[in-house]
Amino acid sequence: MSRDILSKFADGHKVFSVEFFPPKTEEGARQILRTAHALKAHEPDFVSITYGAGGSSRERTIEYGELLRDLFGFEVMPHLTCVGHSRDELTSILERFQESDFHNIMTLRGDPPKGQTSFEPHPDGLRYASDLVAFIKERFPNFCLGVGGYPEKHPEAMDMDTDLANLQTKVNAGADFITTQLFFNNADYFTFVERCRGLGIEVPILPGVMPAMSFDQVNRFCGFCGARVPRELAAKLECVKDDPEASEAVGVEWALQQIRGLLDRGAPGVHLYIMNRSGAAIALMEKLRAAKV
Repeated sequence: MSRDILSKFADGHKVFSVEFFPPKTEEGARQILRTAHALKAHEPDFVSITYGAGGSSRERTIEYGELLRDLFGFEVMPHLTCVGHSRDELTSILERFQESDFHNIMTLRGDPPKGQTSFEPHPDGLRYASDLVAFIKERFPNFCLGVGGYPEKHPEAMDMDTDLANLQTKVNAGADFITTQLFFNNADYFTFVERCRGLGIEVPILPGVMPAMSFDQVNRFCGFCGARVPRELAAKLECVKDDPEASEAVGVEWALQQIRGLLDRGAPGVHLYIMNRSGAAIALMEKLRAAKV
């Protein structure tokens, strides 16, 4: 059976995946393992694991990627960014990924390291995610490569047309599929897909959904990534902002309705941003299973 993620989209199969990040503390380590154990029964098609700015979590990305694969049997897609790396360092990391038996990579430019306001490539590094895609495809052609897409525009892009042109460049460089940034209004995703198809971008576009855990969390994340919070969701979270359980229930129900709507209209699956927390993810999966979604 093929282990590249692109093959999982074949024959109309709805792909379910989740994103983890490498823990920094002992409690964080216990949390990611508890969450992975709880999610195992729901058989995600793959899990991704993020990569710190400047490679600050590189070793943990590999270590926990291997644990997620070896202990739980997940197909793991590590992230890789351009930040702070020379071409030689990127080659070394890719060799490590290959030695660790990873078959898929989420290929990103990456955010500037903490304290920096703009991205500056390594003097012998790469400036854009499209450069990284082309670099990998030339040297390690067997990796299946995912790239990011922004239904509401990358925060640094001049306009949506420019952002879509950049996305097209990534796909033309060899990207195999797109995973979107989180969004809360499905219309934004379907408009994004329509515009991509109009440009000739035909690879699968997997929508990214994050259960809103709290009023503060959703505002913090949306400020960071540029996503808009619908007034209805903001009002519901505002009403229960001092009640964590009620806030989680609001977020799970909103995500449930999002996912139903996405799948009903032909989305190829869903990628969940779960922040290493099992509660909302498991509640969501159980509701989806009960609804036979």
